[in-house]
Amino acid sequence: MSPQPLICVRDVEASSRWYQRLLGCQGAHGGPEYERLVSHGRLILQLHRWDVEHHHGRIGDPNITPYGNGVLLWFELDDFDAAMGRAENLKAQIVMPRHRNPPDGNGGPNHWEVWLRDPDGYSVVLASPDGSADGNWRP
Repeated sequence: MSPQPLICVRDVEASSRWYQRLLGCQGAHGGPEYERLVSHGRLILQLHRWDVEHHHGRIGDPNITPYGNGVLLWFELDDFDAAMGRAENLKAQIVMPRHRNPPDGNGGPNHWEVWLRDPDGYSVVLASPDGSADGNWRP
């Protein structure tokens, strides 16, 4: 099984560029209505314009905010430090700065995280691989 999340956005092309820069991924569809973002040939995120119905009807209501309330778009990245630099270059809004999970290092994933907001206000979490916060992990 492989998750294939889809979110509705105001500007598919701008959101595609933002996610490509943040995650170091590529667009595999393109266009103003729909985009597929891939990393190493695997689909990681789909973007769909709010007002486009295609063959399935509207996916969401852009008048209900905040978008994605209660949902975190979570990405584990081998290049966490590089992703932090990319987030800084994007001037991404930081919700929770870089931190270890769990903070005391006992149990849990023992990784680094940063929580951001994307251009539409969705919550995005970047995380290093589990076990990488102690400095022993190698990709």
